[in-house]
Amino acid sequence: MTRTITVAAVQLAFDPDMQANIQSVSTEVVKAAKLGADVVLLPELFCSPYFCKTQDERHFETAFPAHEHPAVIALAQLAAQHNVVIPVSIFEKDGPHYYNSVVVIDADGKGLGTYRKSHIPDGPGYQEKFYFRPGNTGFKVWATRKGRIGVGICWDQWFPEAARAMALQGAEVLLYPTAIGAEPQDPSLDTSARWRRAMVGHAVSNVIPVIAANRIGNEEGQVFYGTSFIADHTGEILSDLGRDEAGIIGANFDLDEIERDRAAWGFFRDRRPDLYGDLV
Repeated sequence: MTRTITVAAVQLAFDPDMQANIQSVSTEVVKAAKLGADVVLLPELFCSPYFCKTQDERHFETAFPAHEHPAVIALAQLAAQHNVVIPVSIFEKDGPHYYNSVVVIDADGKGLGTYRKSHIPDGPGYQEKFYFRPGNTGFKVWATRKGRIGVGICWDQWFPEAARAMALQGAEVLLYPTAIGAEPQDPSLDTSARWRRAMVGHAVSNVIPVIAANRIGNEEGQVFYGTSFIADHTGEILSDLGRDEAGIIGANFDLDEIERDRAAWGFFRDRRPDLYGDLV
């Protein structure tokens, strides 16, 4: 029997009301499930506007322990009701430590564990090091009821090592929840094209589908450029959204066919880890 997986990505704008944002993404998850999605990817830190553009200690009050987070609780129930896998992006509090994390909810509503963002950016408009410690989980792959998924978070998506590490662990698709847009230090700089190219490269060099879900909207002058997409294992864009378009995209993949193609290309056969010492 052929193994297939249908993935969906949601692109939305968000406001300061956490419960309203959770309701908004819940509505989209139900729509995606009705369209046949097995996995639904939501944008990074969807519970609020992207607060990391400034340093404001009040935002620490919006963090919760992973499995006590209101978004995790609500979406776990939804996952079970609609038989979908949902990686849930949250601001996580673990004692005195804070992380940018994803809790992976399986299609039965059970949490499979937490991935903490490994690469933490720090620059104009994206001052995440003020809020988040570097992740201590390492890159992880989740054996869900629908397939083996690897999940990176936003800045992780620029690093080929992250994608390769997840592929080596047996990921069958790579998912990247994202919050990216304007660069306030240089209004003429638009990174949307290179953002996509970086991830398409991961798809090609690992022979694996890549899905990215970004936010949209003008958040007090910081404009997020959307352009969420789904690329297949050859790097072809199968579905995408515009710069200010809210909605859902989806695609179906034959996992057995992709596995055969990956073996035939020989990237993992011909790797030379013995020569890669300079990488570490």
